[in-house]
Amino acid sequence: MSRLLGGTLERVCKAVLLLCLLHFLVAVILYFDVYAQHLAFFSRFSARGPAHALHPAASSSSSSSNCSRPNATASSSGLPEVPSALPGPTAPTLPPCPDSPPGLVGRLLIEFTSPMPLERVQRENPGVLMGGRYTPPDCTPAQTVAVIIPFRHREHHLRYWLHYLHPILRRQRLRYGVYVINQHGEDTFNRAKLLNVGFLEALKEDAAYDCFIFSDVDLVPMDDRNLYRCGDQPRHFAIAMDKFGFRLPYAGYFGGVSGLSKAQFLRINGFPNEYWGWGGEDDDIFNRLSVPILRISLTGMKISRPDIRIGRYRMIKHDRDKHNEPNPQRFTKIQNTKLTMKRDGIGSVRYQVLEVSRQPLFTNITVDIGRPPSWPPRG
Repeated sequence: MSRLLGGTLERVCKAVLLLCLLHFLVAVILYFDVYAQHLAFFSRFSARGPAHALHPAASSSSSSSNCSRPNATASSSGLPEVPSALPGPTAPTLPPCPDSPPGLVGRLLIEFTSPMPLERVQRENPGVLMGGRYTPPDCTPAQTVAVIIPFRHREHHLRYWLHYLHPILRRQRLRYGVYVINQHGEDTFNRAKLLNVGFLEALKEDAAYDCFIFSDVDLVPMDDRNLYRCGDQPRHFAIAMDKFGFRLPYAGYFGGVSGLSKAQFLRINGFPNEYWGWGGEDDDIFNRLSVPILRISLTGMKISRPDIRIGRYRMIKHDRDKHNEPNPQRFTKIQNTKLTMKRDGIGSVRYQVLEVSRQPLFTNITVDIGRPPSWPPRG
């Protein structure tokens, strides 16, 4: 009897255990079925949300068009149609370049005794593009600067200029291009006319230029805090050359290196074209900018200068160029600036471009600017 009762209890226990297992399997199946339904439900909302966020204009335009047009039909899903292709990623917006660049060195050691092949200068400036163009990779400059160099037979000086100035301009966080305006032939040199040509030709390449730095090829700044930028007033950079004992030679001196905005340059009708030979053109430019007439300057502008401790320059020593003898008419012309500036300038410059060659560190523009008249021009 006890054996029979024990067998019955064993069968009952097995049946209960089997029933519990069956109940557990059913519960697991139901659990995963409900989970899948919830997942599908929330997936529809999560898919709908980003579409509205990425295409707010498309969403709003669809709904507004359906309200304004009685015959408009909605899409089969009842939701606004979303373009299948999303726009590609946009480049991040760079912050403005700082007014005081953090990487400036200050006083520099400048020497012109070491050999300076162009290949070395090119290796030192890998970020400079063909034609001498550079843009800072980490910020957006406020200006686009064209550096204009009047030139003839100064290849040795140009290599030193490129060696020192490219690193300086890059540390100053400038967006810039370098233009060497090469006077063709052996006629009398005309610095100011070449600068006018450089202004026009740089703008032909890039209309975004709004600041122009006019620099002699034999002058190198001794301090990179002398920022090659344009301001509210014309800027004279080279105020303390070693040639003059690191002093301004006279109050009206505007030679060597100067900077004008596009608007300032046009306001004075550019530079004079009639100064053939050495001297006088920078004084004429100074007169156009700031000589007072009845206590009012010709153009309402005033020249600005850096601190004399920062505006120091080294000049590469050289003999005076052939066909660049002193201009005997310069003193007479300087006295008549107010009479000649309206007719002689950027509006009257005549020249012919012979060649444009984009080199790794600069753009060379060879031009024929004519020859001086055989008799003194009037005025």
